[in-house]
Amino acid sequence: MNSSNPIHRILIVGGGAAGLELATSLGKKLGKPGIAEIILLDASHTHIWKPLLHEVAAGTLDASEELEYLAQAHRNYFRFRLGKMEGLNRAAKEIYVSPTYNDAGEELIPQRTFSYDTLVMSVGSVSNTFNIEGVAQHCMFIDTIAEAFKFQKSLVEAYIKTHAIQKCNGQVKQDTFLDLFLMELTLKL
Repeated sequence: MNSSNPIHRILIVGGGAAGLELATSLGKKLGKPGIAEIILLDASHTHIWKPLLHEVAAGTLDASEELEYLAQAHRNYFRFRLGKMEGLNRAAKEIYVSPTYNDAGEELIPQRTFSYDTLVMSVGSVSNTFNIEGVAQHCMFIDTIAEAFKFQKSLVEAYIKTHAIQKCNGQVKQDTFLDLFLMELTLKL
């Protein structure tokens, strides 16, 4: 334990499905009665369950399904800290967190150091190209909500472009199920 903090400090890096579930569970069991301080660190302020990202990409699920870490932390007796881990000092039991910037490049939170008694690395996964030539250049990965929305936008734009070209060339075709689905999707946007 740290001499400046009399209770055990558990630091969880990564707020994906595993890290968030662990922080929530430990917060209820150890945080609420004051047995331990639970801290969750993530580079995003919201979480969406990764298996749902394909629904975001298809346009059947929107950002309102995201969970706010601060609200989850408040309800479940853990602390949330926004940031991205950039280094680890195991001997000193500290992690180093990069500064956090807004979209305009303005620093919101300076570089910080967090100490811990127990460190849990729960950083999740990202798509792997397995070094297959061309995959990184020609594949749209869906590892984040931003990538899912980018895919959705590309899908809708491709439909609109194709549909416009067919109409301009005088081609008239019967709407297919896919056409009707994509038109409905476009109307939702």
